[in-house]
Amino acid sequence: MVKSIYVGNLPFSVTEDEVRDLFSAHGAVHTVKLINDRETGRPRGFGFVGMEDAAAESAIHAINGMELGGRTLRVNEARERPSIRHRRF
Repeated sequence: MVKSIYVGNLPFSVTEDEVRDLFSAHGAVHTVKLINDRETGRPRGFGFVGMEDAAAESAIHAINGMELGGRTLRVNEARERPSIRHRRF
């Protein structure tokens, strides 16, 4: 089963290929999605990587806290976003 991994504090200049290369050292990477701001199109400094369960666990433990482009990466299992209906503004 493919597990979704959250990757935060990414350098704004990082590419999907660079993220794929970083994670592929720990197993097959199924997907890489870097998130951009909807209005400006600029990178938001985080993204998601899809990997098989065992490879994902290995990658999370190995890459969390690693430095990339002068920034310390935050890597963990992605969690579902809370439903917008339940948020109060």
